[in-house]
Amino acid sequence: MKPSRGRRLAAVCAIVLAGCGGGGGDSGSSTPASCGIGDQKTWLAGYMDDWYFWYRVSPRPDAAGYSTVAAYFDALLYAGASPAFPTDRWSNVQSTESFNRFFGDGATLGYGVSVAGLETDGDASRPLWVRQVDPGSPAAAATVQRGDQIVSINGRPATEAVTARDFSALGANAAGDRLTLALRNNGADRTVTLTAAVYNLTPVPMATVITGSGGRKLGVLQVNQMVSQASAPLDAAFAQFRSQGVQDLVLDLRYNGGGLVSLGATLASYIGGSRTAGQRYASLIYNDRHQASNAAYDFSLPGNALALPLPRVFVLQGPRTCSASEQVINGLLGAGVQVVALGGTSCGKPVGFNPTSNCGSTYSVVNFESQNQLGTGRYFDGLNATCAVAEDFSAVQNSTADPLLSAASAYATSGQCPRSAPLPRAARRPLRPEPGGFEGMLAR
Repeated sequence: MKPSRGRRLAAVCAIVLAGCGGGGGDSGSSTPASCGIGDQKTWLAGYMDDWYFWYRVSPRPDAAGYSTVAAYFDALLYAGASPAFPTDRWSNVQSTESFNRFFGDGATLGYGVSVAGLETDGDASRPLWVRQVDPGSPAAAATVQRGDQIVSINGRPATEAVTARDFSALGANAAGDRLTLALRNNGADRTVTLTAAVYNLTPVPMATVITGSGGRKLGVLQVNQMVSQASAPLDAAFAQFRSQGVQDLVLDLRYNGGGLVSLGATLASYIGGSRTAGQRYASLIYNDRHQASNAAYDFSLPGNALALPLPRVFVLQGPRTCSASEQVINGLLGAGVQVVALGGTSCGKPVGFNPTSNCGSTYSVVNFESQNQLGTGRYFDGLNATCAVAEDFSAVQNSTADPLLSAASAYATSGQCPRSAPLPRAARRPLRPEPGGFEGMLAR
């Protein structure tokens, strides 16, 4: 889900703001007198001063100095540095149509191709790989696949996009937009032209049981989005795991940018089962103006939760494991579940939104921070991997050739991290995510 206006910009706070967390309720802010630019800016200033987590230290510029609401929104975000709170690269504004499509309909507009742009870190000598293709998307229909190397984008050499860290052409503004990709795979070149369309998300693209290297039954579950449409396939997946008596669970969250807190709590409850039922999953803490909105989410006991508590859960993660997906990991750790994380450090977003809409735009600004049962939060540097394992974008995700899944299987047998190729140096995160990405934790 790509912000269509405004930038995901910096906002930082040097003060710890105790506050309130909401369970997804309305922010309570009034609507602007009209949708004129002046009235929208007046409303926005009031909303930010009331509900923004960092309102005490955010700037208050003169609205008259900004010709657009988007520019004024950017100016209202705090951009300083602090040991307690780093730059906020998450607050954003997008069209309400796009927001409702994603979280209401479980659909998105685009081409359905995601790249490993972050991993190139602006180094044009590194190939630009296709890392994921959405099922049912225009890219899938054109048989674009993980492991394709992008040579050019709309005639522009991929090396230029990498150097500029600009992959915006891979995002669509409207249905019918076109994208031409020159691709290379195993020495064969081809060109495809994709037409942007609205297609349904597949939040749980994989749930299967495999036999690991030591003969143990591993349930492998890939969850890409924490949206309500994931509920039914999650229940079906865990019913399958129960019936086949899995001995270990591998949860692939490497490209999960987040979504609904409630869905993450449900996922964690399937994993924890009777061991975690009734314990605290997460507490949401807002600013000091809204103490009454504090909220707590507890572990439940779904009917198809794993029957016997597993000795641990393996999580495949990386720099795109963000927000509500990180909250799953943190919540399980807080309830005493051993989490063996394989891959790279997660994105580091222990804060979230109560999205608020006005005049056709939905504002997702940082409203709260999240903590687990032990009070652990503020992992702004990300959650570290137990076993550092480098991705191989030429390997099919969750195949026997996938280094992350192979590492999980080896650990299940030996109880220790396998030897792995060293991770590449940490990439500098862009202010704007690659198209096809979503980073968010919504309080509902």
